[in-house]
Amino acid sequence: MADAIASSGTKPLYSNGYKATVLGLLLATYTFNFIDRTIIATIGQAIKVDLKLTDTQLGLLGGLYFALLYTILGIPIARLAERFNRVTIISASLVIWSGFTALCGSAASFAQLALYRFGVGIGEAGCSPPSHSLISDYYAPKQRATALSIYSFGIPLGTMFGAVAGGWLAQEFSWRVAFVIVGLPGILLAVIVKLVVKEPPRGHSEMKEAPLEAEDVVVEPPKPAFSMGNEFREMWAVTKVLFGKWPVLHMVLGVTIASFGSYGSGAFVPSYFVRAFGLDLAQVGLITGLIGGFSAGVGTLVGGFLSDWAGKKSAKWYALTPALGLLICTPIYILAYLQTSWEATAMILLIPGVFHYVYLAPTFGVVQNSVDPRRRATATAILFFFLNLIALGGGPVFTGWLIDHLAQYNFNTQNPAGLIAALFGSFGLPETATNFAAACPGGVAPAGSPVALADQCRTTLALASQQGIIVSLCFYAWAGLHYALAAIGMVKHMQERAVAQA
Repeated sequence: MADAIASSGTKPLYSNGYKATVLGLLLATYTFNFIDRTIIATIGQAIKVDLKLTDTQLGLLGGLYFALLYTILGIPIARLAERFNRVTIISASLVIWSGFTALCGSAASFAQLALYRFGVGIGEAGCSPPSHSLISDYYAPKQRATALSIYSFGIPLGTMFGAVAGGWLAQEFSWRVAFVIVGLPGILLAVIVKLVVKEPPRGHSEMKEAPLEAEDVVVEPPKPAFSMGNEFREMWAVTKVLFGKWPVLHMVLGVTIASFGSYGSGAFVPSYFVRAFGLDLAQVGLITGLIGGFSAGVGTLVGGFLSDWAGKKSAKWYALTPALGLLICTPIYILAYLQTSWEATAMILLIPGVFHYVYLAPTFGVVQNSVDPRRRATATAILFFFLNLIALGGGPVFTGWLIDHLAQYNFNTQNPAGLIAALFGSFGLPETATNFAAACPGGVAPAGSPVALADQCRTTLALASQQGIIVSLCFYAWAGLHYALAAIGMVKHMQERAVAQA
């Protein structure tokens, strides 16, 4: 076949060009995944003002209401991906989440928008588990972190395009138009993925070299007979690896805690630039999009290439690379949000993402290398169930709730103190305190209010947003400690896996 070249092996070796095409299409799919997932953060301020929402409600729309069905359905979809065509599952899922993203533009209330966000989560549940499994069949174990880093590059790409396009569309037209325009192209991509990407044999990249056979006679390992008992046994076997092996457990804890801080802070960064510096949505989209695309993109790719390179010397670097990156980035992020101008904040933010996002690819690589070929989609789904239910489901809600809580304190305090004092003081407010959400619906003073009240609403929300983001950023340092713990026993664990797959 034209898309494969021969080598001395029982497996055909897909040409590097074809594998790059497959990886590129999966990258594009994941990019649309994150555009549709995160655009609500960029246009959230416009939605907040239009629908008169609190930051807690914004956090629910960007977090829990998306994550709930996304995480729950990820596991059964992954089990289907272990038995059936993974390309079909990815394509169908892309159609579903793209359609629901477009429908978000028609929402007339918080409840309706929440319902459509549930739908986006349903569709996106079928993206990463089968994609990780496909990539692992196209790329050998020592190349997987690199390949998965390229796939994970969809996170900063999607965040960047969602921010730039979403911000401009919301500013020039409306937040409703932004949802429709970014949602519909995913349906065309779904058709291309289905037509171009081929389903490789399971365990394709693990097969040993021997005399050449034609591609159409390569037989993958037989599917196990279906039964509910077997399905639960398979999931339990994967769960024992993820949570029963010390190095893997701490990699899972690290990625979960880091993502909690990332989703929590990231959900309100665009709104912070509007609230603190008075920028419009198009400016904010351009600033946050380009910063995220550059620094997070570099960090994601470096994480995969660096860990695969260093991992040849010692497998512990799959854990130490993200540990060092997260511990370095935390104080730089905090410094950025302490600045008094958007220019200074933006310039500093170009730096920490390079260190921050190195944790993604090594984590996914270790997880994929820790399980058998027919358990890889399941491993990703169980990891994402734990990660996203806590991080994506809880991070934005936690930060939104914290901002609302701190805004209530700052609004009722004559001279707001520092962050620590505000955190403790906010729990001791009297019941007679003025309700910030009622005094400043949607974070702004009602029309016709005195100038003093309008200024107080604005400065209160800006300060609370800054404080809430800084608290969420501290989770990166906590995650870095877990990655450092994962280095203990990593060499032995990877050696045992190499022997098991030999």
